[in-house]
Order: sequence, then structure tokens, then C-alpha cells
Amino acid sequence: MTHGRLEHVNVTVSDPHQVGALLVQIFDWKVRWEGPAQYGGYSVHVGTEDAYLALYARKTQPATEETFRKGQPLNHIGIVVPDLDEAEERVRTAGLKPFGHAEYDPGRRFYFLDCDGTEYEVVSYS
Repeated sequence: MTHGRLEHVNVTVSDPHQVGALLVQIFDWKVRWEGPAQYGGYSVHVGTEDAYLALYARKTQPATEETFRKGQPLNHIGIVVPDLDEAEERVRTAGLKPFGHAEYDPGRRFYFLDCDGTEYEVVSYS
């Protein structure tokens, strides 16, 4: 048997188009697919050829602050980038605030929250 490979993570968001556009802007990703989803919802898939985030909103259940509580069950989404400083500048340009900067073995990292409060860890190993 070969090793398994992570293909996607499905995250509930308040507005899949808004979060998708933000991630395309910051990480140079592309929209892979979008359309109707389960339970009357809508999904936008953003990422690379190999992996993506499925950004899902359930239209039959309005988003509430409780829907987006950190750590219930998602703590953060980790994204590896070749140039951490460039990624941080893109996060700032998008109007978001980087925090939690750290250098550690084997790299450097920072975090940011998107418009729904979902936390992203951005890391570089170079």
C-alpha cells in the first residue's frame, strides 16, 4: 500500500466567495470548482492541483458566531510557503493582522485570522 495523501479539508465559512478570494489573493491559489453542495449549501474549492480547501456555507442554517469557534473542532490550517515575508505582506495588504511570529527548528511561522475567525498558520522551512 502507498502512503495516503491529504487531498482537501472542508471548512464551514460564512461566505465561501469572500474567503476563497482572500486565499487566492494571499497564496496565489486558484478556484478549482464551485457550486451547490449538500443540505442546500454552496461550496468553493480553492487550492492547487494537488490539494485544496473546500469552503462550505449551509444556506438553510444561518451562520452564527458559535459556528466559527476556534478549536471546535478545528484549531488552524497550516500552509507552507517559499517566502514567509512575502506571504506576511500579502496578509497585511488584505487588511488582516499577522500574529504569533516564531522561529523554531526547522523554520519560521506566523498566524492570521480570516474574516470568520478561522486561524491559519503560515510556515516556511527555507
